[in-house]
Amino acid sequence: MANIHDVAKRAGVSPTTAKRAIRDPDKLADATLERVQQAIDDLHYEPDQLASALRSGHTKTVGLVIGSIVEPFFAQLTRSVVFAVRDRGYSVIMADNEYRTDLELEQLRHFYGNRVSGLILRSGYGEPNLNYLERMQRRGTAIVEVDYFTPGSPFSHVMLDNAGGVRRGVRHLVEHGHRRIAALGKYDPVLNPDERVQTFPKAMAEHGLELPDDYVVPAPPTHAAAFELTRSIMTLPDPPTALFAVTGSMATGAYRALRELGLKVPRDVSLLAFDDYPWMGMVEPAIDTLAQPVDRLGREAVRILFERIEAEDELPVERIRLAPELLVRGSVTRPAVHA
Repeated sequence: MANIHDVAKRAGVSPTTAKRAIRDPDKLADATLERVQQAIDDLHYEPDQLASALRSGHTKTVGLVIGSIVEPFFAQLTRSVVFAVRDRGYSVIMADNEYRTDLELEQLRHFYGNRVSGLILRSGYGEPNLNYLERMQRRGTAIVEVDYFTPGSPFSHVMLDNAGGVRRGVRHLVEHGHRRIAALGKYDPVLNPDERVQTFPKAMAEHGLELPDDYVVPAPPTHAAAFELTRSIMTLPDPPTALFAVTGSMATGAYRALRELGLKVPRDVSLLAFDDYPWMGMVEPAIDTLAQPVDRLGREAVRILFERIEAEDELPVERIRLAPELLVRGSVTRPAVHA
C-alpha cells in the first residue's frame, strides 16, 4: 500500500507538503496541489485513519446512539444527523440501545475504543451511564444528548418541549368535550420515565380532570406495548372517549388494536398522537398529531457538537427546547357520550 512518502516522492514535494494537501489544501499553490492530488490518484493512496487517530487521540467519526432503529422518528433523526455530520467531513457510527442503559454502556465502550470525536446520545432507561460519559468527555469526546436526557446530566441537549406539547394536546382534547382521557403509558423509573408521561397527570389536573386507576398502566414506548394496553383499556366497563399516544410507535400499536376491536376513529374513540408518521396522513380520517421538528433537532445537535469538537476552550452547556406543531386532521371530535 502506498504511504504519504510515496505520494510526496511521486509529486516531487516534501512529505509535509503532501500532508498539507490533504489536511489544508487551501494553503498550497494550485500547481502544487494539483501534482499531489494526481499522485494520490495514481497511487490509489488512502489516508491511514487509525494512525491519524493515534496521533490526534480521535478519529473523524461521530458516535450516534438512538432508542430504536425501527421507529420512523429515529430513522429521520439519524438521516438528519448523518447529512449534517457528512457536511463537516466526518462519518457516523450508529448504535441502537433499545431504550436500555445496560446495552448502551456496551455501545459507549465500543465508541470509546474507536476514539470517536463526538457522541450524540439518546439515553436509555435504567441505571444512568453518567460516570462513563464523563470519562469519555474528560478524554476529549464532545457529548450532546437528544430527545431524552438523564435527570442531572451535565451535558448539552436538544429536546422537544414535551411538557408544553402534552399540555397543548390535553387542551385540544378537552376543547372537544373529552373528560375520560387515557394516555398510553404512565411514569415508571425503568419502563418509561419520559417527560410526556410525567406531565400528562399534571395537565389533566390543571383542567380539573381525574385519572381512573384502570387507565394508568406502566408501559414501554413501543408498538407492541401500546397494542396490548389499548386492548385492555378499551374493553373496560367505562373506556376512555379519547386516547393520547405519547409516541408515534405507540399510536401505531393503538390504531391496530382499535381496528381489531372493531372500533372506529373518531366515531368510537378519538385518537391524538405525538410524531407524524407517514401512515397517519393516509388513513381516513387522518390522525391529529403533535409533530416534532425532527430535522431541526438533528441539525441543532450536530451544531452544538461540532462547536465543542472545534473549540479550544470549554464552552458553556447549551440546552434547547423546540416546540411541536399541532396538526388537526379529524381524528379528534366530540365524544358521542359525554363523561
